[in-house]
Amino acid sequence: MSLEARLAELRAGSKMPADKRAVLAQATQALKDSGALDRAIKVGQPLPDFSLLNANGVEVHSEDLLSQGPLVVTVFRGVW
Repeated sequence: MSLEARLAELRAGSKMPADKRAVLAQATQALKDSGALDRAIKVGQPLPDFSLLNANGVEVHSEDLLSQGPLVVTVFRGVW
């Protein structure tokens, strides 16, 4: 089964109310219309240098980490 077919299957079985799905669809379309996708980093492009706070609140620089070897970046959206 293709990914698109599986996603369609999941959407069809969604228990999300139609009005909530409509809000989500509008927000998704607004994001697409904003041009943000055109400015996003594409597959295969290198990330620019960056600094972020780690889980302990300490600033970490990508350049420092890359000097030690390959770098994998994960994003945890945290508690809302």
